[in-house]
Amino acid sequence: MDSATSEDSVTSETPDPRTPLGASADNGLKIVVVGGFGVGKTTLVRSVSEIRPLSTEETMTRAGEAVDDISEVRGKSATTVAFDFGRISLDTRNILYLFGAPGQERFWFLWDRLFAGTLGAVVLVDTRRIDDSWYAIDRLERHGTPFIVACNDFGGPAHTPAQIREALDLDPHVPLIDCDARSRESSKQVLITLVEHLKSLYVSRAPELAL
Repeated sequence: MDSATSEDSVTSETPDPRTPLGASADNGLKIVVVGGFGVGKTTLVRSVSEIRPLSTEETMTRAGEAVDDISEVRGKSATTVAFDFGRISLDTRNILYLFGAPGQERFWFLWDRLFAGTLGAVVLVDTRRIDDSWYAIDRLERHGTPFIVACNDFGGPAHTPAQIREALDLDPHVPLIDCDARSRESSKQVLITLVEHLKSLYVSRAPELAL
């Protein structure tokens, strides 16, 4: 199965049937997509955004091979150097802003700024390279940012949820789901899962906040 990375999603030459949204919303809600290098963050943002996404992808060159480990992502020809940005209309008053963080270690310094004002995050995981997701989970836990984990389908060996949870040392309350970042419906389900998780956390903490 082909890798579910950004090369499989909409390109600048492909007609995009989605129309821009109006700017009449009262509330802007921010979610960040994080994960290792080449796990499909750009692809997820592109597949689910209702506007043509802003992308800061640049072509990868031979010079970058000495900096970025591309041994596990040989088919990747472009990489995010700042962030990806998409937008989704939840209703007439609420807009979801979606940011995709760069995966390479040399751009991790941007993550703290991207996390500012974030309601929650999606950690994308390639189960062939689970260790690449450790930093994302560690940073989110340090920030106290709620998150879910979504395993992007790259056609690798099958792992049980219990095995993945153990490998990532996930708390039992953190949702873990499978997804295909190339699919708009699958990516929408990822965001729905995160929103439901955030809602459950808010409900559980509401009595504490009222004191």
